[in-house]
Amino acid sequence: MNAAYECNGEPVSADAFYAIACDPRRSVAVEACAGAGKTWMLVSRIVRALLDGADANSDAQVRPHEILAITFTKKAAGEMRERLDEWLKAFAHADDATLQRELVLRGLTSQIGPNARQDVREQLSNLYRSMLVSGRSVQIRTFHSWFAALLRSAPVAVLQRLGLPVNYELLEDDAPARVLVWRRFYAAVVADALLKADFEAVVRIHGRFQTDKALQTALDKRTEFTLADEKGMVEASVQPFGVQFPEFAGLNAPEDCLTAIPANHQLLLDAAKALGRASAPTFSAKGVELEQALTAQDMPAVFIALLTEKGTPRRFGEKIVGIERVRQAQDLVLRVVAASQQHEAWGYQQRMARLTRALIAQFTQLKREHGWVDMNDVERAALVMLSDPVLSGWVQERLDARIKHLMIDEFQDTNPLQWQALSSWLTGYSGAGSAPSVFLVGDPKQSIYRFRRAEPQVFRAAQAFVVQGLGGDLLSCDHTRRNALAVIDTVNAAMGKARELDGYDGFREHTTDSKRVGETGRLPPIPRAKDADDSPLSAGWRDSLTTPRELPEETLRTLEARQAAAWIFDQLAGGLKPQEVMVLSRKRAGLLPLQDELRALHIPAQIGEKTDLIDCCEVLDVVALLDVLVSPQHDLSLARALRSPLFGLADSSLVHLALLQRELRAPWYVLLQKTELLAPDLQGLGAIFARWKGWLDRLPPHDALQGIYDDGDVLARFVAAAPAAQRNTVLANLRALLGVSLALDGGRYATPYGFVRALKAGGTLAPASVSTGAVRLLTIHGAKGLEAEAVLLLDTDTVERNADSMSVLVDWPGEATEPQKFVFLVSEGRPPACAEEALASEQAARKREELNALYVALTRARHTLVISSIEPHRVTTDSWWQRLQGLVDELAVPVAKEAALAGSAARDTSVFNLPELPRLPEMMAAKPSVEAREDEDSIIARIGKAMHRLLEWGGAVSPQQVTAVAREFRLSPAQAAEAAALAQRIFAGEGAWAWRQDAVAWHGNEVDLVYQGQPLRLDRLVQRKDACYESQWWVLDYKSAITPQQQPALVAQLQAYRAAVQLIYPDATVKAAFLTGQGTVVELA
Repeated sequence: MNAAYECNGEPVSADAFYAIACDPRRSVAVEACAGAGKTWMLVSRIVRALLDGADANSDAQVRPHEILAITFTKKAAGEMRERLDEWLKAFAHADDATLQRELVLRGLTSQIGPNARQDVREQLSNLYRSMLVSGRSVQIRTFHSWFAALLRSAPVAVLQRLGLPVNYELLEDDAPARVLVWRRFYAAVVADALLKADFEAVVRIHGRFQTDKALQTALDKRTEFTLADEKGMVEASVQPFGVQFPEFAGLNAPEDCLTAIPANHQLLLDAAKALGRASAPTFSAKGVELEQALTAQDMPAVFIALLTEKGTPRRFGEKIVGIERVRQAQDLVLRVVAASQQHEAWGYQQRMARLTRALIAQFTQLKREHGWVDMNDVERAALVMLSDPVLSGWVQERLDARIKHLMIDEFQDTNPLQWQALSSWLTGYSGAGSAPSVFLVGDPKQSIYRFRRAEPQVFRAAQAFVVQGLGGDLLSCDHTRRNALAVIDTVNAAMGKARELDGYDGFREHTTDSKRVGETGRLPPIPRAKDADDSPLSAGWRDSLTTPRELPEETLRTLEARQAAAWIFDQLAGGLKPQEVMVLSRKRAGLLPLQDELRALHIPAQIGEKTDLIDCCEVLDVVALLDVLVSPQHDLSLARALRSPLFGLADSSLVHLALLQRELRAPWYVLLQKTELLAPDLQGLGAIFARWKGWLDRLPPHDALQGIYDDGDVLARFVAAAPAAQRNTVLANLRALLGVSLALDGGRYATPYGFVRALKAGGTLAPASVSTGAVRLLTIHGAKGLEAEAVLLLDTDTVERNADSMSVLVDWPGEATEPQKFVFLVSEGRPPACAEEALASEQAARKREELNALYVALTRARHTLVISSIEPHRVTTDSWWQRLQGLVDELAVPVAKEAALAGSAARDTSVFNLPELPRLPEMMAAKPSVEAREDEDSIIARIGKAMHRLLEWGGAVSPQQVTAVAREFRLSPAQAAEAAALAQRIFAGEGAWAWRQDAVAWHGNEVDLVYQGQPLRLDRLVQRKDACYESQWWVLDYKSAITPQQQPALVAQLQAYRAAVQLIYPDATVKAAFLTGQGTVVELA
C-alpha cells in the first residue's frame, strides 16, 4: 500500500487507485495534487467508457456523444480533445504489447479475464475508427458552452420568466453593455425622488468616486444579489441597531442612550469626576473634556475623551479612585459606537439595495433591447431549467437520452451557482438507475479563482454528494510525477509549516516519481532606498513639462527585472532552452519590465496570457507613427517611430533632431521637412511622413494603414528585427492591427484621430499565439496547469493588501441554494457587528487562497525553482519570501557579460520567408487602365521628383543624398544617378546664380501660396541683389524636360506662379523662368 493514494480514507496501491478512477461504471470524486495527472485520469476514463460501450451486445453500450466532459476554459477543452484524438490515433497503429501496456495503466486488465483481453485490445485499436464512423464525437465543453446549449433548447416561457430575449446574441464580455447602462441608470435615478435621495446621500457621505466603485461592485455581483434578494436575504443581512443590540431598542439613535437613560448619563458623570480627581494632568484633562462634552451633549467629544483615534479604550491608571466606573463607561461607549456603526451600515444597506435593484433593472432592460444574453444569464437559466419542479423532468428526459457519463475537470474552480444547477439535475434521479456515472477531479489547494466566484467549499459539498447521493467513492492522491526532489522538499516544508501555523488543513506530505535532485535558490533582494535623499521623490520640485516622473516602485521593478533577466541569460548559457523557462508574477505589470530587459539581451520572451493588442511593442511602434501623423507636434511618438524597425535610426540621429529643436523651437515633424538642416540619414524622411500623412488625412484608416504597410515594407522590417521565435507573433499582431482598423466603424467612417484614440483605449486582444521557442512570462493564474524545467517567481515579498472599501460581502455555503448573506460594506476595517463573523470567514478564505497561489507557483517547476523579491516597505511574516527564504540558498548576483550579449545578438542567422498571397494568374489580373499608365508615380515622374528633392537640398550632390532619394522615391541606382545628373546640370548651368550667396538676398524652397482660391507650390523663389537685378523677384520652376516652354499647360502654371507673387509685391519686378535638366534658363516673356 502507498500512503500517497487513498480510497474512502484507506490507503490503496497506485494500481488500485487508477483502476477505480478510470472505471466508468463507478461515480468517483478525486482530489489529486499538482502533477498527479488529473486530466490524464479524465481522458483515460473517456477511453474506458468508449471501450465499455464498444460491445454491441453489452447493456452499457455508449456512443461518443453520450459522454460529456466539462472544463473551465476553451483552451483546456481544446487540449483535452487534442489529447483524446492523439491517444486514439496512436492506439490505432500500436502493436499488441503497447495496447496491453496502455490497458494496464488504466486498470482494465485487472477487471477482465485473460480470454477477453485480446478482444479488448482489438476494440482499443479500433476505437478511433468507430468514433469516426459514428459521425459524432465526445462532448468536451466548458460550463458556459453546455449551459448555453441548454438555453438554446429552453421553452419561450422560461426566457420570458427570466426576462431574456427570444432571439439573442451571447455576450461573452459584458464590458460593452456596462458602458451603456450608466446613462440609463442616472436618468432613472433623477426621475425617482427616493432613488435620487438615496444616491445623493451616498455621494454626500462617501464621495462620487467611492459611490461609483460601490455601484460597479454591485453590478459585478448582480447574480448573487438577485438570488439573495428574491429570498429576502439582502434586507435581512444587516439588521437595525435595535435588533442587533437589544439594549438600544426603542431609541431613535444609539447615542440617545447616553442622555435619555439616567443610569447611563450618571455613569458617564461618575467617570468624568473620577478622571478629574486623578493626579496625572493628562487623566484629569480627559475628565474635564468628558464633563464639558456631557454638558454640551456633544457625543463625538464624549467618544474622544474615553477612546483613542483607533476606537480602543484609553489607558488610565489603575490607582485612580473610581477606575471601575471609568472602565464601565468605556464599555458603554464601545457598545454605543458599535451600535452606531450598525445603524450607519443599515442605512447604507437600504440605500444601496434600492440603487442596485434599479441598476440591475436598467441593465436587464438594456440587454433585452439589444438582444444580449450574458454569462450570468446563462448560468441562472440553467439553474432554473434544472431545478424547476416542472421543467426539470422535461430537461432530465432530454439529458438522459444524451448523457450517460458526466466528467468535470478542475472542479475546485466551480462556483456555487454552477454546482446548484448540477446537483439539482443529479438529485432528481433519487436513486434511479438511469443516472449518469459522475467523475469529478480537482484539488482545493489549487483554488485561486475566487475573483471569478469559484468557491473551494463547493468541492467538499460535491464530494459529500458523490458518496451520499450517488453511492460513489472518494479518492485522494498526493504523489506527483512532475517535481524534482529539491522542489518537492521545498513544497512540503513551506506548506507543512503553513498547515501548522496558519491552519492550512488539507495539505498532506507529497511524494514524487522524479529521481532528479533539482535546484532551489533565491536571488539577492533588490534593496529599497533607506534615506530620503536616495529617493527620487526627495529631489524636490520637478518641472513636469521637461522632467519625466520616475516612481520608486517602477525603478525597483526595473532593477528586479534586470537581475532576473541576467539569471535567465545564465540558464540559457548553461544549455537550457528559452521555452523551458517560466517566469511567474502576481500581477501582469511585473512582467512588462522583464520583457523589455529580455529583449535587450536578445532573449525571446512572450507574455502568454490574454494581452491587449496595444500592449504589444510592434503595435505600439505603429500606433506611435499614426499618433504623429494625426498630431505632428507629438515629438515623443515621432522619436519612437524613428527608433523602431520602421526606420531603425540610431540614437545619434535622434540627438541631432533634439538639438535642432532646442535651437529652432519647432516640432520634430516640421524639422524633418527642412531637409537643408538635416544629416544625410534623416534626409528624405520628411517626404515619407508627408506622403503617409496625406493618405491618413484623405483615406479611411484601414486603407491608409494598408498603404503605409506596403509603401514602408512594414511587415518585413518588423519581422527582420524580431527574434526568430517571435516572428510569427509579431506578424500576427501587425496584421491584427490592420484587422482592427477595418472593424472599427466598418473601416469607413472612423476618423484618424478616433482610430488612434480607440487603439490607445485598449480592450482589443492580441491574437492568441504560442511561441514555442520563447521564455514564458505568466501570472500565477495564467500558469495553472502548466509546468517548466525552470521557474522564477518575481516580487515575492509583497505586504498584505489593505482592507477593501465600498465592497460586497457574500456568504454562500457550497450546499446552499442562494447566498445566506449579502452585505454592502463601506470599509472592511469597520464592519457592522452583524457582518463580523462572515467577514472573518471571508478573510480566512482569502488567506487560504493566498497560500493556494503559493502552492500553485511552487509546483510549476520540474527541476529548478528560484525566487526573487524587492525589499518591502514593512516586513510581513506572511509574504512568500519570508516563508521561503529559510528553505532555499541565496544565489550570487547574476551578470550578463557584454561579450556574451554580443554573441547572443549574433546567434540568429535563420532565414524567415514572409508569407504572401500568390500573384493572380495573368488571365485573372485586371487590365491596367489609361490612368494607371499615366500614373504620377511613373518612373519618369519619380526621377523628376528626386531631381526636385536634390535641388531643394542645395549644393553639390553627395552619395548619401543620392541614396536617400533612391529610398524615398523607390529608384534603382541607375535611375537615382540620372536624377542626380539632372540636378547637377541645373546647379552648374545658366541658373547657378540662384544658389550663390552674393547674388541672392532671400530664397525659399517649396513655397506654398494661394492664388484665386487654388493652392500653389513654387519650386524656388528668390530675391536678387546682384548688379542690374537689385530687388527683383524670380520664380524658378525645375523641369527635366528640354523645352518646357513649348507645353502650354506648364507655361500657364508658371504664369500663375508669377501673378501670385506679383500680387504680394505689386511695386516690385517679378520674373519667371524654367530651369531645365540641360542647364538652361528659359525666361517667360
